[in-house]
Amino acid sequence: MKKRDFIKTFGAIGLIPFSQNIRYDSLNKIENLLNTENLSDNDFWKLVRSQYDLNQDFINLESGYYNIIPKPTLKKQIEHIKRVNLEGSFYMRKSRFKDKSTITSELANFVGCNSKNLAITRNTTESLDLIISGFPWKSGDEAIYAYQDYGAMQDMFEQIGKRHGVVLKKVSVPNHPKNDMELISLYESQITRKTRLIMISHMVNITGQILPVKKICDMAHSYGVEVLVDGAHCVGHFNFKINNLNCDYYGSSLHKWLATPLGAGLLYVNNKHIPKIWPLIADHEKDPNKIQRLSHTGTHPVSTDLTIIDAIEYLNSIGIKKKESRLRFLKTYWQNALKNESNIVINTPFDPQRSCGIGNVGLKNMKPETLANRLYEEFGIFTVAIDYANVKGCRITPNIFTNKNELDTFIDAMKSLARS
Repeated sequence: MKKRDFIKTFGAIGLIPFSQNIRYDSLNKIENLLNTENLSDNDFWKLVRSQYDLNQDFINLESGYYNIIPKPTLKKQIEHIKRVNLEGSFYMRKSRFKDKSTITSELANFVGCNSKNLAITRNTTESLDLIISGFPWKSGDEAIYAYQDYGAMQDMFEQIGKRHGVVLKKVSVPNHPKNDMELISLYESQITRKTRLIMISHMVNITGQILPVKKICDMAHSYGVEVLVDGAHCVGHFNFKINNLNCDYYGSSLHKWLATPLGAGLLYVNNKHIPKIWPLIADHEKDPNKIQRLSHTGTHPVSTDLTIIDAIEYLNSIGIKKKESRLRFLKTYWQNALKNESNIVINTPFDPQRSCGIGNVGLKNMKPETLANRLYEEFGIFTVAIDYANVKGCRITPNIFTNKNELDTFIDAMKSLARS
């Protein structure tokens, strides 16, 4: 083959966007089960569990940091890695940006916003820190956030406090609020004429509590205050649409509950705010109205971005509402089994509308770190210790591959430790 003919043939392959080829050939079982009327709920989730390679050396109740990728999604990621490696720079120069645009559109449709307002990032920290650091602060401006918010965001607020003279005001979110108004009033009480930005958690990462985001946003906007939402644990966890929240900014990690490969996140910015935010890294895009100028990170593994569509398709094969229901059932199952045990403290609301799959539980007579260590060493249960603000316990995050037998082991372990 002549060199020119080779290039022509290769180019024809390379110019086909990856997104056109990201379709499953290994989910027939799940699709068939969804169409089977006589299938039991238990059998369905057994099949879903079979879609994961799980370490049998311990029970994994810590899905909050990073979700294990199901085998069909992992298979597609490997295919993307191989193809990018096959084409090398040719892919990066010829197909990369077109594919990313398609992926962004698919993701925007999934989370419920316009693709013009959405940027793919590497994680929630990057998304939210971009807004906090890039906001046009002036000395004396005020920002409000909570003691229970993620540490990386609090660190960035402290940095802009020192750098720009921003006054930081912190509230403490109760673990068991009486009603929405208690939470709305908590933030409203700190607003002054100098307040510019409030950051709230859609789902508090250490307890799993879901806050009334839209109501808080509506209240803040009545004072002319913008709202930044930390949705790290929400996309792919429960059903919602960003456009329905009325927020100004929203950040999330996709490698958590959407179960993409590590290093995928998103940032939503309302149209009217895009021009005023300074990017973390300067981009060649100079149009102040285009969100792409905010998401420059240099070269990173594009196979991760390509797999976002696969992760969405895998979740759609199950259904976000079905997943939400399953995760809430698993959390409620262990929560109800332990709620009347003396010496046990539940740090997550019992109201099903105020939480979903994440919960937190502690012992009155044991430090969280000790509890986490004993659960792992004595019972083979992996969790994470939380010991700050008003939360002292272990975060419990089962996944859709978790079964009741594993939760029964956890319940028995907690009762044993509580009575020891």
